[in-house]
Amino acid sequence: MNSIQQLKDARAKLVIEMDAINTEPPSLEASLESEDVINSGKESAVEFNSSDHKRRIDSIKLEIHILDQKLNRLETLADRESLMAGYIADMANWVADELELNAKRESLSTRLEEVRKQSQEEIASARQAETQAATAYAQAVAWGDLEGEKVASSDAQKAAKNLTAATEQHRRQQLIITALEQELATVDHHITEAQEEHQKIERKALQLAHDALQEKWNEAAQALLDAGGKLYAAARLIGRDPISLLKLDIPEQGGHFGSWKWRDLADRGSQHRTRDLLSM
Repeated sequence: MNSIQQLKDARAKLVIEMDAINTEPPSLEASLESEDVINSGKESAVEFNSSDHKRRIDSIKLEIHILDQKLNRLETLADRESLMAGYIADMANWVADELELNAKRESLSTRLEEVRKQSQEEIASARQAETQAATAYAQAVAWGDLEGEKVASSDAQKAAKNLTAATEQHRRQQLIITALEQELATVDHHITEAQEEHQKIERKALQLAHDALQEKWNEAAQALLDAGGKLYAAARLIGRDPISLLKLDIPEQGGHFGSWKWRDLADRGSQHRTRDLLSM
């Protein structure tokens, strides 16, 4: 695998090459408009050169893009320990924020239900008292109970005043309920935000873990191939046919689509001699 510096050097060379090619377009465009070129019928040749120039630029840009991807991967892997530590710390912070927000949400929900219940009970009680006073007054009138009529009338007036006060209190409580609902919605938004941020960081951490594990896979595969190469060589030197190794197929990870097969063992095995195999 190429090192970070090797990739940077290769990228720098491509940038220099592209800068050099970029100095050519003016002369090409001028050639297309030149009377000598037009009169000589060489427009097609000049146009071909211009198209070739564009293809070269596009090709270099693609190479630079591929190198940038490789560089980003290698630089990320080189700094994976500090990156992962940062991801874990950030996730822990978002979890702590979510827990705190959930506690606030529970407190708000409890208070909201209390205010709703109190508001409903107070207005219902005031209406019931007014209804009872009116009923008592009507009964007193029906039975000709003058004293009861006076008491019921007084109670009805008190009930009416209490209902007016309860209605005003109910109005104020509705404002409080609305404010609590808005605050609850805000907290819910922050909880969702905390969960989404946690998921974003978790995905980055998992992607880093995935890439690191790909490198571990490739390293383990190389170690297996080294041992396999010696096994292949030992079998060859004692006259055995390593048939079981012919089915070898280890996929390479990290954006590569190749795989290591028995031929890689044969190539490595051909490099070993008896002395190499005896040094266990």
